[in-house]
Amino acid sequence: MSSTSENKMSVLQLTILTAVNMMGSGIIMLPTKLAQVGSLSIVSWLITAVGSMALAYAFAKAGMYSKKGGGMGGYSEYSFGKAGNFMANYTYGVSLLIANVAIAISAVGYGATFLDANLSPFTTAMWTIATLWLATVLNFGGASITGRVSSFTVWGVIGPVFVISTVGWYFFSGHLYMENWNVNNLPFNEAATNSIAMTLWAFLGLESAAANSDAVDNPEKNVPIAVLGGTLGAAVIYVLSTNIMFGLVPANDLVNSSAPFGLAFASMFTPTVGKIVMGLMVMSCFGSLLGWQFTIANVFKQSADEGLFPKLFSKITSKDAPVVGMVTITIIQSLLSLMTMSESLNAQFEVLVNLAVVTNIIPYLLSMAAIIVILKSAGRGGSELSGTTFIAFIGSLYSLYALYASGLEAMTYGSIVTFIGWTLYGFISDKFDLEKQA
Repeated sequence: MSSTSENKMSVLQLTILTAVNMMGSGIIMLPTKLAQVGSLSIVSWLITAVGSMALAYAFAKAGMYSKKGGGMGGYSEYSFGKAGNFMANYTYGVSLLIANVAIAISAVGYGATFLDANLSPFTTAMWTIATLWLATVLNFGGASITGRVSSFTVWGVIGPVFVISTVGWYFFSGHLYMENWNVNNLPFNEAATNSIAMTLWAFLGLESAAANSDAVDNPEKNVPIAVLGGTLGAAVIYVLSTNIMFGLVPANDLVNSSAPFGLAFASMFTPTVGKIVMGLMVMSCFGSLLGWQFTIANVFKQSADEGLFPKLFSKITSKDAPVVGMVTITIIQSLLSLMTMSESLNAQFEVLVNLAVVTNIIPYLLSMAAIIVILKSAGRGGSELSGTTFIAFIGSLYSLYALYASGLEAMTYGSIVTFIGWTLYGFISDKFDLEKQA
């Protein structure tokens, strides 16, 4: 069944979806993690902003010149063949499986604080599972519905973040900001490294426009616009809002909060205003989850269309929604929610985030390594080729640094997940590689 224009997103909707996929989930728990380092984490922001813009620029070029569908899998195939396509989409799919559980946990954490509810680990898991299923069911309406809902819910984070980035200066204390600078007196390099994984988590989603390339008209033109526009906008918002918060609230209070933005607004205004912000953040986080659940189903569908994933992920409805794949994915996420139960919601969130970052970086590296072949295949050369190659190399260096910064445990589990992928590809490689052996 072919897609129709009325079921596709506009470039504005895709840009908003890209920004929502980053901001709606990436920002709301960030201050809690960054407070473990202090306001010195601005160094991590600057490093990550440069690295993420380099990745975004390279993805924009890949989106312009790649003739293969399938987002990062299609990009990777240029240099690494079908094995690269499979590994990029496999590791990206695993990353989204994990990341979406973390997003749902964020929504539940804010919701519990909003309702003054004290949830046990098991109850938290049950609410997380319910949230995942609700987001999945709402995606049954197709890409246009997802784009419209995301366009609305993003204001739940844009509004509070805009207020804190502007009005927050009136309440800002330079003295408190410096007191929060390096709360654990860590060496400079260690302090900067400790928050790199979390700041990269905030930018995960810059590639989602590429992953949803099949759901937008004129992807050669519109995907680059959405990638660069969404990433630049998110970068400005992140750096401004989180750093102002360090001049509003003591770092120790942020560390122990499940709803840091609500805490900041309560300190600026009243507890009631803080409650309202918590409610808006829950709405925004859920909108982000909605977009990500659609994105992961699309990634699995593209791989299934290529013969890399089971065919059940290819089945779509009259609304171009891969419902069977969505349901299968959500079953797996429900099991993951139960497997990662923890006494501390923040600890559970951090474990999931670090593992999601590690598995997400694999397709980044594969895509960056393929950029030369993509441009040369499109007949591009000269300064465009050399400049894009250099920028992609910067993006690769940053990605490798982020892997290191994610920690030994996340690297170990992420490596095991990746090695499992090579094994799985071996079981289907005869469909692509047997003729090469003749």
